[in-house]
This record gives sequence, structure tokens and C-alpha cells, in this order.
Amino acid sequence: MKLARIATDDGPVAGRYEDGVVHAEDGVYEVGTDADFLPPCEPSALYCVGRNFATTLDQMAYERPDEPDFFIKPPASLVGHRDPVPSPGFSDEVTYAGELAAVIDDPCRTLAEDEVSEVVRGYTILNDLDALDQNGRTARKAFDASGPLGPWIETAVDPTGIDMYTDVAGERRQEATTDRMLFDPDEIISHLSERVTFRPGDVVSFGSPANPGLVEPGDTVEITYEGVGTLRNTVVDASERENLPLEADPVRA
Repeated sequence: MKLARIATDDGPVAGRYEDGVVHAEDGVYEVGTDADFLPPCEPSALYCVGRNFATTLDQMAYERPDEPDFFIKPPASLVGHRDPVPSPGFSDEVTYAGELAAVIDDPCRTLAEDEVSEVVRGYTILNDLDALDQNGRTARKAFDASGPLGPWIETAVDPTGIDMYTDVAGERRQEATTDRMLFDPDEIISHLSERVTFRPGDVVSFGSPANPGLVEPGDTVEITYEGVGTLRNTVVDASERENLPLEADPVRA
């Protein structure tokens, strides 16, 4: 089942998505006519694991980590499926990363690996945008709109053995399978739960395969994980940042 959040004239609505329609408690909404996609959850933080594919280690000359290596993106990094992504005006080297991500359903901590499936609502897709020419991971990773997320949460998918690919401006840039992860999703969530208390809606992403290239205004990035969906966003000029909503859940006309 696909769970989506959408923006309507009367505010955010959540429900089951099927064939272009969201079935909510108060009615049925046609996406693209009655509403637009919002990020499919409201995280207190996005916990992002890096260096989790051998191809990435080879590309960036990183050493293989002994445990999951993670950083945090703030809620301000979120935009939804089809939303424009303003290029950060302070960077000339912006890249992308197509990542599978879990959404936590219950408050929890200190999970064993075999308990993880009980607290995961489902899986979605994150584009982990990165301003490579900035100093320090936070400056590189935590800027506005650096975390497109969506289009929905798929509740009925096994995160192992999923094929993925990323197309940028119509060119295939990434292609891999989640079997190539160094640490699998259950390992990662268990490891993080020993360090942080998860809140409902929190996101854990599992890293990206090798990333061959940059993006610039005008490029559309499409990230597909089979069985989950396709996240699509277009990079726009930095001046469009002023059009980002100041509130987490905007009402869109």
C-alpha cells in the first residue's frame, strides 16, 4: 500500500494513494488536479548513512567503515515529489544521490535487528543533494531543499534486493541493487537506535551507489527504486529559494 501526503486548499491531507488518487478520511483527491504531493512524512530529523556501497568507496577513495557512518539533515531540507529544487547559490558543485529510505512509525530506541520491521512504516526515496565545494558535512548536506523525499511511503516492500537507477536530464547516471549495501537496513536502524531515540515520521536513508556527475539549473533528476516508485524533481535557479514555504506544511492554491 502506498501512503501519501498532499497539499490542498484546506491544508495537508494524508491517505492511501492509488492510480493518481488519494483516498483520505474526508474524501477522494486527484493528485495534480485537487492537490500536490508533500513529503510523505514529518520527520524530526533525517538520518542519512554514507559510504554504504563499495562503488562509492572506490570512487571517493574512502576506507571501508567498521560501522554505519551517518549524518543528519534537518526538516528544512525537505521538499516533495515534483517540487522545484533551488540550486544553492553558494555552491558551484552540486551533486545528487538516489537513496532508499525507511520511515519510522513508532517512538523507539535500542532495537535488535529482528525488531526493526515492527517499527518501520514503510520505504520511500531520498535525493541526498550535496554541495561538494563546501567545508564540512553539515555545510555540504543540510541546506534548504537538499532532501527531496517521496513520492509516497510503500508499506509492502522488502528492502533487500531492490534494483535502482537514477536518470539526470534523461541520461542514466546510477544503476545498482540494494544487495550491494555494506550494511543492510535492519543493521543500520538497529545501530542508530542505540544512539538516538526515533520519533514517528523520522527518516533513515541507506546511502547511494557511485555518483558520476553534477546537477545544475534545468536538470530533472529521476530516482527509481523498483517496487517503491520514482522521485522526480527539477533543479532551478538559486533565486527560487525565496519561493520555498516558510511553514513546514503549506497550503497550496
